Amino acid sequence: MRGVGRAEREKIAHDYLALAKLSEAAGRYPNELSGGMQQRVGVVRALANEPDVLLMDEPFASVDAQTRMTLQEELTRIWEQKRPTVIFITHDVAEAVFLGNRVVALSKGRVLEEIAVDLPRPRVWDDLHDDDRFKALCGRVLQLVRSA
Repeated sequence: MRGVGRAEREKIAHDYLALAKLSEAAGRYPNELSGGMQQRVGVVRALANEPDVLLMDEPFASVDAQTRMTLQEELTRIWEQKRPTVIFITHDVAEAVFLGNRVVALSKGRVLEEIAVDLPRPRVWDDLHDDDRFKALCGRVLQLVRSA
């Protein structure tokens, strides 16, 4: 609530629902939303508070592969507009490279290496799945983790 009046809170909520392409779901209860829609609501709910840093710990782990790809693309689109600092934790190497500007490979609580991801934005899976730079970055991260 942070001292924000009801009308302003509602405006912020509607703006973020529109950003996540969820305006049509504004009057629905959580149990009336698909898993992917619930995940998007969770992301924009966190962003609506305008945090300095957003920590996302395996947020897409519980959805199917197609929904996961859609959510990743949606997150990149929203990030492009709002530019929050996001720390995204994942065990999925391709997801880390797709979403990140930097990937920090960890093993047993220690940093193995920090890798700059110099792929162009906006990122779309259809554009990257055959991209040699994308494959090379994924291979590098995978090699680091496997050799640790």
